[in-house]
Amino acid sequence: MSGNSLGWIGIVRLGLVQTALGAIVVLTTSTLNRVMVVELALPAMLPGALVALHYALQVLRPRMGYGSDVGGRRTPWIVGGMAILATGGIAAAVATAWMATHPAAGVVLAIAAFILIGLGVGATGTTLLVLLAKRVDERRRAAAATTVWLMMIAGFIITTSIAGHFLDPFSPGRLVAVATTVALVAFVVTLLAIWNIEGPVPAEPSLPGAPAAHETAFRAALRQVWEEPQARSFAVFIFVSMLAYSAQDLILEPFAGTVFGFTPGQSTKLSGVHQGGVLCGMLLVAIAGSALARSRSSSLKGWTIGGCIASALALFSLAMAGWVGPAWPLRTSVFCLGIANGAYAVAAIGSMMGLVNSGTQKREGVRMGLWGAAQAIAFGLGGFMGTAAIDLARALLASPAAAYATVFTGEAVVFLIAASLAARMGARGHASVSTATTHDLRYGTR
Repeated sequence: MSGNSLGWIGIVRLGLVQTALGAIVVLTTSTLNRVMVVELALPAMLPGALVALHYALQVLRPRMGYGSDVGGRRTPWIVGGMAILATGGIAAAVATAWMATHPAAGVVLAIAAFILIGLGVGATGTTLLVLLAKRVDERRRAAAATTVWLMMIAGFIITTSIAGHFLDPFSPGRLVAVATTVALVAFVVTLLAIWNIEGPVPAEPSLPGAPAAHETAFRAALRQVWEEPQARSFAVFIFVSMLAYSAQDLILEPFAGTVFGFTPGQSTKLSGVHQGGVLCGMLLVAIAGSALARSRSSSLKGWTIGGCIASALALFSLAMAGWVGPAWPLRTSVFCLGIANGAYAVAAIGSMMGLVNSGTQKREGVRMGLWGAAQAIAFGLGGFMGTAAIDLARALLASPAAAYATVFTGEAVVFLIAASLAARMGARGHASVSTATTHDLRYGTR
């Protein structure tokens, strides 16, 4: 490993930044939307549109990645992005509380807040992954990326569990207090974690005939990346699969509140159950991959396909929960969905980190930004389509439970389509889950 490469302490420090990012985001995409729909009785399309707005702004990720490529340093983008994100998270909670007495003013503030959230997530998330890819030795890059993702999931679980406890009994003031505390703690953690971790940025060796990053206009750089077959096909797959992944996010907590009678605290904890399943699914792939890799029978492509199919089956079980009602073991279905989502996600992350340095140009930021934009657009579109579908289904169907069951079934079908796309993708770019990678995940050393 080169002297410029990060060890596991440095990787964990970057993971803390991702944990802080996830802590703010999970409240805005789960708890706040549930409060708008259930407690304030607003249309589900409102939080769906707000979350779609914040994802739409992340179409700027390639430009942010290009900016960090030109400047060479990622730390200012990470810290600045987290400051913007924290501000947006607090403003979003204030806006939600304001909607109870002044709906129009609250919506206007919410729009501004979610614009900040989108900009903050895009700046921090893109440059953090680029820094990880550039500073981590290639042998442990996939393991490091998965570790960082696991830490983000841990942030989801910790935040939803603690916030769920302090949100009951619910009040708008309590919501603002909890969201503000989470945002401030997340920003302080980011500052401490990123402090002096990047170090001096070495000059990149130029490829023969290849212009430096600052000598190439952004549009030309983006076109170069898009013309790479691997980057383009992977972006398409990311879009479709993340469309399926995200459609459930904004309707799960309202579903629990409407059909099963969960309180805001209980439904927030249910999101923690889902994220706990995601964590278990990722660890399951790491441990199983370590054993199967000895026979060379395991690949990231196989885990991706299996995770998509398993996610579809779990969504079918949630559809059944809608038909059966409170007698259904909801937490079990949500936990199984999380396991399946985690298996898919860890495979996609491994492929992403393996491909970020591919291509004929040094365009790590643009390449990661392209995939991040595909993911963000899919998340925004999926969240909005899920909430819009619920509003439409509830208008057409007499039973809210039947409406949710119908939408969950549609989401399962999209996951099956994603599995089909993954199966048709070539093996190129889907590296094996090597013994070294999974050994790093299990023991954190080499």
